[in-house]
Formats: sequence, structure tokens, C-alpha cells
Amino acid sequence: MDMFNGAIPHVIEEAGWFAPIIFIIVHLIRPFLFLPVIVVCIAGGYLFGFLHGTLYSIIGLSLMSFIFYKLIDIFPSFRTKIMKLKEKYLKDRVLTIGQVMVLRMMPFVHFHLLSLYLMEMTSSFKEYMRYSIAGIILPALLYTAFGQSFTELPIYVSLLLILLLISLFSYLGKRGTVTYKWHRFFSTKSPSE
Repeated sequence: MDMFNGAIPHVIEEAGWFAPIIFIIVHLIRPFLFLPVIVVCIAGGYLFGFLHGTLYSIIGLSLMSFIFYKLIDIFPSFRTKIMKLKEKYLKDRVLTIGQVMVLRMMPFVHFHLLSLYLMEMTSSFKEYMRYSIAGIILPALLYTAFGQSFTELPIYVSLLLILLLISLFSYLGKRGTVTYKWHRFFSTKSPSE
């Protein structure tokens, strides 16, 4: 398995113009290879640079969210498996959309479990995809730009960053479990109406 994971960057480097497509496909098959999101995003930054690596990671993770939504409908057993995971780790905890966004930035939190929460919080596929993409942008930026640095930080700095994210998560939870609607931030009506 390690040899296969080491071969992926080599194949992408040799692929030329086809490399971004291969990288996006790696994002899609990442769960089957047991690769964390942070590892793939770091590779994107290394192989394509910050701007292109971030863009390709956002596209790959957005497609993964799209596929997850469709798989849940097609395979009820997949939904059952993710629901069991939710019950095991989070029980009946109600999360806000802000808390889900914070959890997306933590590399050890299950990507599909958070997608399930977003599915339950949103009323349509369109709304789910908007929140999914919004929740993917910041982690893709951070992991691509600073991913290698994060892995090389002293343990006390890493723990401090995790503590900061946990504090933000707790603060957002204390504000209530009201889900924020997309239209509150991006009004479709003109101010004169």
C-alpha cells in the first residue's frame, strides 16, 4: 500500500496536462485508499502550487460531496453504515452549520459523517451543495498552503490550534442550534424592494 501511495505523486508529475484530472480522481478514490484529506491537499500544493492545488482540491472535494449525496440515495446500506457511525461517535448531538464547518477543518474528523449532518440540516440538494462547497473552501486553502507546515509544527503548537478549533466549535454550539440559511448572507432581492 505504501508503494502505491508513493507512486501516485510520480504518476501525477509525469501526466502533463492530464495531471489535474488524475489529481481530482485521487480525491474521489481517497476514501478507498484510506488517505486523509490533508494528505491529498498537501500533495496538491506540492505538485501544482498553492493556487492550482487549492482549486483542484476544491473541485475534487466538491465532487466527492456530490457523489456522497447520490450514493446515499442509491445504496441505503451506505446510509445505514454512516448513521451507525454517527450514533457511535456523536449520539444524538445536534450541530449547527457553523460547527460542521469548524469540524471540516479538523483533519481527523470523518468527511462523510459531516456530509451526512449537512444533508440532515439542509432542505434540498442545491442547499446541501452550497454549504458543502462553502465548508470545503477554507480547509482546502489551509491544508494546501500550510499543510506541510502543520505536520512539522511542535506538538504544543498543534495542540494549541486544536484547542482553538474546539473552543470555536463550543462557542458556535452555545449560540444555539439555529441553522443559518444561505439567503441571510446573500440576498436575492434588491435593497429597494
